[in-house]
Amino acid sequence: MEMHPSKSKRGFASMDPEKQRAIARKGGKSVPSEKRSFSQNPQLAAEAGHKGGLSVNPNHRSFSKDHALARNAGRKGGRAAHGHFPK
Repeated sequence: MEMHPSKSKRGFASMDPEKQRAIARKGGKSVPSEKRSFSQNPQLAAEAGHKGGLSVNPNHRSFSKDHALARNAGRKGGRAAHGHFPK
């Protein structure tokens, strides 16, 4: 008798990790950098993020409830953006 349910042999998650990376790279290259409005206009990105955050029920905004969580996420994002990955 098998202890674990059988896993699907289909879909992205079941692919070889290298094949997943190859597909993911294509997604990142699908739009030329000059047409990526957020990369050209950080203010537009900030406004979109703010607007998206307002659409979430205030009782479900984890960062507004947990400031340490927000601080740590911001620090982690800043390190990743500048090539300083956590060890």
